[in-house]
Amino acid sequence: MKNAFVSKGRSLSDLKVHLVLTTKYRRQVFTGKMLERLHEIIEDLLGKWDCKIVEFNGEADRVHILFQYHPDVAISNLVNNIKSVSSPRLRQEFTEHLSAFYKKDVFGNGSYFVASCGGVTIATLRQYIEKQDTPDRSVCCTRVC
Repeated sequence: MKNAFVSKGRSLSDLKVHLVLTTKYRRQVFTGKMLERLHEIIEDLLGKWDCKIVEFNGEADRVHILFQYHPDVAISNLVNNIKSVSSPRLRQEFTEHLSAFYKKDVFGNGSYFVASCGGVTIATLRQYIEKQDTPDRSVCCTRVC
């Protein structure tokens, strides 16, 4: 996704987030088929929020989603939407499989992990900012100081 900036209104951005969602009680319930379906559901939801999946993968008890978003998106609202839509759909579509793990109508954990991500390290950004061509502060400009 090199140079795939998001343009909206008068802003240009390249913001990415790593989101991790876990199953209730960290039960190892995900199958390959469930992860494929969850990928479809989340990709559709992110599209409605003008976001794009960069990478998606999962394990038996969690999923990792790297996605790009615009600054006007409230991440907590987006995550709440992902969880409130995907969990019931998976419970409905995989009822028989999930009933072996959960007696109640539950699936996803109430919490989540999210971390901002970028294409470069903090050290690289710091170095870039430090090397900017700063005007000499001892020289006065042509205007009245």
